[in-house]
Amino acid sequence: MNDGYMGQFLYVDLESQTTQKLNVPGWLKQNYVGGKGFGAKLLNDLTPQGVDPLGPDNLLMFLTGPLCSTTAPAMRTCVVCKSPATNTFLDSYVGGRFGAEIKYAGYDGIIIRGISQEPVYLWIEDERVAFRSAKKIWGSDSLTANELIKQELNSEEPTIATIGQAGENKVLFSMINCEYNRQAGRGGAGAIMGSKKLKGVAIRGTNSVNVNQPKRFLAAVKQATAEISAAGDCQALTVAGTSYSVPWSSEVGLLPYKNHSSQHDPNVRKIDDTAQDKHLFLGKSACLGCPIRCSQMGAVRTGKYAPFVTDIVEYESVAMLGSNLAISNIRDIAYLTKLCDTFGMDSISTGGVIAFAFEAMEKGLIKAPEEVALEFGSTKGAEYLIRSIALQENELGKLLGQGVKKASEQLGHNTSDYAVHVKGLEIPGWGVRGAPGMGLAYATADRGACHQRGFVIGYEHGGALYQGKPVSPHGIEQKAEIVAGEQDYLAGLDTLIKCDFGSFGISAQTYIDLLNSATGQKWPVGFIDDLGGRIWNLVRLFNIREGLDRKSDTLPKRLTHQVLEDGPQKGHRIKPEDLERMLNEYYKIRNWNTEGQPTTKCIGLYGLNEDHEFKLKEQQISLEQEDTET
Repeated sequence: MNDGYMGQFLYVDLESQTTQKLNVPGWLKQNYVGGKGFGAKLLNDLTPQGVDPLGPDNLLMFLTGPLCSTTAPAMRTCVVCKSPATNTFLDSYVGGRFGAEIKYAGYDGIIIRGISQEPVYLWIEDERVAFRSAKKIWGSDSLTANELIKQELNSEEPTIATIGQAGENKVLFSMINCEYNRQAGRGGAGAIMGSKKLKGVAIRGTNSVNVNQPKRFLAAVKQATAEISAAGDCQALTVAGTSYSVPWSSEVGLLPYKNHSSQHDPNVRKIDDTAQDKHLFLGKSACLGCPIRCSQMGAVRTGKYAPFVTDIVEYESVAMLGSNLAISNIRDIAYLTKLCDTFGMDSISTGGVIAFAFEAMEKGLIKAPEEVALEFGSTKGAEYLIRSIALQENELGKLLGQGVKKASEQLGHNTSDYAVHVKGLEIPGWGVRGAPGMGLAYATADRGACHQRGFVIGYEHGGALYQGKPVSPHGIEQKAEIVAGEQDYLAGLDTLIKCDFGSFGISAQTYIDLLNSATGQKWPVGFIDDLGGRIWNLVRLFNIREGLDRKSDTLPKRLTHQVLEDGPQKGHRIKPEDLERMLNEYYKIRNWNTEGQPTTKCIGLYGLNEDHEFKLKEQQISLEQEDTET
């Protein structure tokens, strides 16, 4: 096919250990493009209402877009399922080359359902799909599992996604590791793999991916690369990755400290990009086809935990496993991050859970073993909790492995005052007292607290202009409009499956030029926003189907009731009445009713009332057709 697509999904049933090829219909490409769009439609159509996230009928999908595996810069892979942490739609993104290999193998995505009777891993090599026993691999960490699978396949060429012990034990914030330094981290997709007894997916392909208008596409690629090269934020990422944001975040008062009780770390210079450059960085690396090269490969060469190899410690890991725990040794933070990667746990949620536990310990609600201090500043205490959670080896680990929402509900004693989450997903490393627009983005994000569904901080404190004018950092005017617009635009781009860092440089016009020249379509630049709006509303309908309501679109008490007592944002909180005002305006802008439900007008506006339905039997590629293609 000459439109950037391969034209088929691989459908895998783990229960029966069978596979099918499913046609990717034209209407699905036209209306949803790829990535998040495909995932939203397929999860709606192919799962029953109230589906158990850890049951056989929940789908685990690895999805691509029309620009994946082409020369378009900064593209990734999309993982979609119903989240076990939030019971809502989950899309999580991972760099590297996993998505590219899916397309090289001849597919636009892999759709997995069912539960295997015994641990397995999938070995996909073009049209050949094998269910291989993972009994000997089960129980290993995610990085060791990668190595063992490659040894068994006697090849270094396959790209592999694995889970560690946390995923096997269904920790609700466990993640999927793709190779050694790329993760689909948020929302518990690793627990889905664990529940399905799927230890890994190894894939290698030999097909080519063809675009519709090669010359125009090449010109668009050159333009995209030039825009990345000219963008200051992209240049900063090349130099220091996301660690360059650490000192700025603390300087403006948005870096969480001691379980978000403060937003200013007095020891920030010990954990920022300069500290990492001094103690960790050795060389650069990049995801497939990306000119940014944000990875800073290195090693911890001295200190208690040396030696071990490490990638850059990303901003979120520094914030949540560093400042949020009051740990100020960058080598220690790198070690804790490595533990999370090895066991297969999201470092954002892990840091949030540990900080919650440390505070509960201060208040006498959690007992620690005699030899371990569970207190802020204790690397040993954090390490103990990471191991306890991942291995589920004691009652405290089992409690915390459910995340702060459920742990707080079980502990009681007003722990909800400092259980920092939205919809069950722990808040990432950006404090929002003093940034109300970002607070609204957290409250309304489709997968729970998320900084990647509209980074309004860029307008509130980063100097970005909205409609050519500065934005008030602390005011609530225009914030709903900004949030809704950002959410739609980014949801549209997530069908391509862009990397956020690439979007710091690439313009909307260039993205649409890449898309049109790859697919042969003639969409206007506004198509991205319209597409994103359709997807955002479809996901909202799914989340409502699964029990979400207006009460879910809120923020934790720590952010709404506790005024900051220090730092640049001293005296600020997000007042509940301000959040309600922004939420009402946001619902009105979206054409939702006062309960946050898309109205008939809204549904009609995006054509969701006349939408096609994806049905397995209708999309099965017949054996005769399959034989002919072969």
